[in-house]
Amino acid sequence: MKIFFAASELVPFAKTGGLADVASSLPGALLELGHDVRVIIPRYPSADHSGVALEETGCKVHARVGEKILAGDILRGTLSSGVPLYLIRYDPFFDRDGLYGSPEGDYPDNASRFIFFSRAILDAMKSLDFWPDVLHLNDWQTAMAALYLQTYKGIARYSEVASLLTIHNLGYQGLFGHLDLPLTGLGWEHFTPEGIEFYGKINFLKAGLISADLLNTVSPKYAAEIQTPEFGLGLEGVMRKRSKDLFGILNGVDYSSWDPALDTLIPAGFSLENMEGKQECKKALLKEFGLAQGPDRPVIGCVSRLIEQKGFDLILAAEKDLAGMDLCFVVLGTGEEKYQRSLLQLSRKYPERFGVRIGYDNRIAHLIEAGSDFFLMPSKYEPCGLNQLYSLKYGTIPIVRATGGLDDTIVNFNPKTLKGNGFKFADYTPDMLSVTVRRALQVYGNKALYKDLIRNAMACDFSWGRSASEYEKLYTRLLIRKHAGKSSGKDPV
Repeated sequence: MKIFFAASELVPFAKTGGLADVASSLPGALLELGHDVRVIIPRYPSADHSGVALEETGCKVHARVGEKILAGDILRGTLSSGVPLYLIRYDPFFDRDGLYGSPEGDYPDNASRFIFFSRAILDAMKSLDFWPDVLHLNDWQTAMAALYLQTYKGIARYSEVASLLTIHNLGYQGLFGHLDLPLTGLGWEHFTPEGIEFYGKINFLKAGLISADLLNTVSPKYAAEIQTPEFGLGLEGVMRKRSKDLFGILNGVDYSSWDPALDTLIPAGFSLENMEGKQECKKALLKEFGLAQGPDRPVIGCVSRLIEQKGFDLILAAEKDLAGMDLCFVVLGTGEEKYQRSLLQLSRKYPERFGVRIGYDNRIAHLIEAGSDFFLMPSKYEPCGLNQLYSLKYGTIPIVRATGGLDDTIVNFNPKTLKGNGFKFADYTPDMLSVTVRRALQVYGNKALYKDLIRNAMACDFSWGRSASEYEKLYTRLLIRKHAGKSSGKDPV
């Protein structure tokens, strides 16, 4: 199959979350399965530091935004996986330090920026003469392309392209004022509750949800959750209406980057057969954060965006309980000012036990995964989560809330049966967080049990090959439905 994978971020070019990892890894796994897959992203200044050689194609894209037709250039490169990459260069929109905003907030012209990119994706097919079987869109930044593709259905070649929209996080929907509708080039007949209107605003993600041929999320549990008021964030009605078109496929892990036996970013490698290097990593981690050394004192790590979704209100509410436990805690991340400030206050209050680094550093992220004994993810909701999967490979036991992909991937350890790969709790309360951490520390104190738990964790396989095969099946279903089922209007699969 020919697959055009469109995303707003991609490792090693730009990253704010898991989408960038997926956009890098999934196409490579699909290439290994024999498909002709190509990726398209905006060209940000960070492209100059990606390590990927880029060249001009001589091709242009033309995209209408409001009354103007804007012209951009197409650059070309090749990812380390061998997947061809195209970058849309239009400096007035994308030559900026941030992807979606600055520390002061979202860019005020984000509607124009991603209308342009969504239209440019479709025009790039024509300019490059690459007509995919499947256009694989991701999140609100590309979702409008599904609606535009639907409006192109009478145009030769475009009408043969099937669309899939992957929802990586329903919490980010691309909401804009209704006065921005003329920028989309769509008529007011689209601004209805059945269309792209959402409580008086334009909703870019909703445009994709109602227009894409099929939808999927990044875990089976999250696909079910977003059809409920608790997790649907106002779109649960749309999700229920399209429930027969909605699938959940768990993200995978790129083990070429996240394997302690191969990891060049950590001070010592290790494996299930030889764990000595993990202790060296633990010592290096404590030194990095200036924390008290102690080989028997457990370290809980956390690498995360510092936002409400990730459960930091629970961590802060459980401060006294956590401080009373014999453990060290390290956090790496950036996000909301209130969480950054509160976490830094904790590091000053408990300087030998609580380490915080504001920002993102890939080396330190790997060090935390390798040197911690446990990894904490008490998320309010979590579409998939990747760090719990990385942690398993590094023998760093996840402590998670049972939601979304965290619930799909982590099985509570049972000391009697010796089955399970981590610890999880259901109720979103600081008390349940504390109880679960204490339960984990009890197992840590029993070296035989803890060794069995580590063995279970490191034996887990969440490689992209499995996930790519699931996407392959979904693409096949998509094409059968679009072509064989076109005349009857029924899903033949």
